[in-house]
Amino acid sequence: MLLFSSLISGLAIGSMYGLLALGYHVTWAVSRTVNFALGSSMMLGAVFCYSLAVTFGWPILLAVPASLVLCVLYGLLVERVAVRPFRQRNSDAWLMATVAAGILVDNIVLFTFGKEPRGMPSALAEAPLMIFGAGVMPLQLVIPAVGIGIALAFWAASKYTGYGKAMLAVVQNARAAQLMGISVPAVIMFSYGLSALLAGVAGILIAPLYTVSSTMGFLFGVKAFAVAILGGMDNPWGVVAAGLIFGVIEAMVIALFGSSYTYILTFGLVIGLLVLRPHGLFGRAGVNKV
Repeated sequence: MLLFSSLISGLAIGSMYGLLALGYHVTWAVSRTVNFALGSSMMLGAVFCYSLAVTFGWPILLAVPASLVLCVLYGLLVERVAVRPFRQRNSDAWLMATVAAGILVDNIVLFTFGKEPRGMPSALAEAPLMIFGAGVMPLQLVIPAVGIGIALAFWAASKYTGYGKAMLAVVQNARAAQLMGISVPAVIMFSYGLSALLAGVAGILIAPLYTVSSTMGFLFGVKAFAVAILGGMDNPWGVVAAGLIFGVIEAMVIALFGSSYTYILTFGLVIGLLVLRPHGLFGRAGVNKV
């Protein structure tokens, strides 16, 4: 029963890691940059949703889309202010700039939202369901379904929509895409908005199972980046699968050994796997043409 409950919990949290890792993949594939403010995007999704739904009393069906729109705007702002100026100068300073943007936003939320963690109410996280003798929150079943559904929607959109095809064209050859009339800067900005959207969804979904605070996104962001590297940054399905694997392993470690050993064993395993598979579990080594 304990292992089954841990499996369900691991799939739920792993889906969140997968969504965040997919956000890292999107910006990396399109622009070879990484949005290190993605953890703060996740935090903003939860904080915005809590503020609108609980503090201001908005219906949840309005609070959720409004929160996601605000997350997208934040992602666009990060690209415009913390990434584009440095890319235009062929500088790698975007790395530190996105980190700084995330820290800045975390502290702004700390002083405006407050430092006390708050519980996000949800009908799906009130009473557990008994499955095979184990208590499982309905939200823990909903989260993996939503996470995998979003990953499938992302794949379908990249294949069958105009903007998705534009993104694939930029990924394959940015210069050729520009010659075909595709605005590469607009596609890169879109990728940052999309990555923030994915992070915002993760934050809103996980908020009722954790607490909403200004610091909630940091560890999620670090773990998700480890997941993205583990899955292979250029492989969207790889990062999602790695998120599920990481989440299940983490939950099993907590169940068997306690939370004190979580980071030691999980990140130790990540390091060991990367030693064996430097390009990730599902990544492939690049081909150098001479």
